[in-house]
Amino acid sequence: MEYISLALGALLVAIAAALGYRAWKASRVTPEERERQRRTLLAAAGKMGDAMLVELRGNNLFYSYLVRGVEYTACQEVSSLIERLPDDLSSVGAVSVKYDPRNPANSIVVAEQWSGLRKS
Repeated sequence: MEYISLALGALLVAIAAALGYRAWKASRVTPEERERQRRTLLAAAGKMGDAMLVELRGNNLFYSYLVRGVEYTACQEVSSLIERLPDDLSSVGAVSVKYDPRNPANSIVVAEQWSGLRKS
């Protein structure tokens, strides 16, 4: 009888651990979701400035902008935002950028709700 209650207790602990691990895993934020949240925050509350699209390499937009006399060059991976991009990015030069005033290196040129890409 003692072995049966010990085995049932161990089984109960194993089930509780498995359920706890599963709940913890489901509550974690994926890197893609974290990036989407960053873009949403910058689109809503970021300070807007002017930038130049420097290079287009695959799904990466390289751009540079000036904040308080400091020049920043940044890259934004836009594969999840393809529908927000113009068909021909080769004619795009000047763009708008939204950045965090407390950390100007944190910036975007396109998000789900906003686009700084101007059509020439």
